[in-house]
Amino acid sequence: MSEATIRLVSFLGVFSLVGLAELFWPRRVLTVPKGQRWLCNNAIVVIDSVFVRLALPVMPTGVAGIAGLNGWGLLNLLEVRLWLKVVLVILALDLIIYLQHRAFHRIPLFWRFHRMHHTDLDIDVSSGNRFHPLEILFSLVIKMAAVVSLGAPAIAIVIFEVLLNATSLFNHGNLRIPAVVDRWLRLVLVTPDMHRVHHSIIPRETDSNFSFNLPWWDRLLGTYRDQPLEGHIGMSLGLKEFRDPDRLGIGYLLMLPFRGRSG
Repeated sequence: MSEATIRLVSFLGVFSLVGLAELFWPRRVLTVPKGQRWLCNNAIVVIDSVFVRLALPVMPTGVAGIAGLNGWGLLNLLEVRLWLKVVLVILALDLIIYLQHRAFHRIPLFWRFHRMHHTDLDIDVSSGNRFHPLEILFSLVIKMAAVVSLGAPAIAIVIFEVLLNATSLFNHGNLRIPAVVDRWLRLVLVTPDMHRVHHSIIPRETDSNFSFNLPWWDRLLGTYRDQPLEGHIGMSLGLKEFRDPDRLGIGYLLMLPFRGRSG
């Protein structure tokens, strides 16, 4: 089975499971009609996929193969078992994604693109797809540089990409998880309640809980916030500059980085 097939099957499977679970165990009442948001968010992931394929001649797994053939990267210089390489690469890439996420909030140029993700006025499984195509491109370039530096094997990249996509869909889910389960689960995995704080309209909450897969980086590096100030039911999501759902269509969102100040 090809990498593309593995990723597509995983995406469709996790999206369907989380989307179905949201119908039975919703955490919040949505403020914008689901059809309007799903059409926009899922159209964006199609645009992203087409754009990246046209923009880049090679993907991270291809770069990993090239690095392996040429002996580039730290792990290609060391005698390390494959399973350990896979574990180390997943941990390293997850930390890099965390640091990249913080940088995209801190550096105005990158925030112009990343803020599109934060304009969603509700959070559900479809929100995990809401990223500007140029942000996806920037992320891939950073990831490929990390792959070469680490000397990551291709199998580790495939596993990491599947995990990253699956956890992004899960932790954006509008899911009601019992508090006692959430408290233990977030010790090893970013939960929807943990990540929802990151989408708060309150800036100090937006600038917290940056992790995607593993929750440890926020705890270790001082960006962890346990609960939102207004509670999960009462909190407002999105950005204060963008509150009209009728103005947040696909065309407007794609042009958003080139409009006005970065905020």
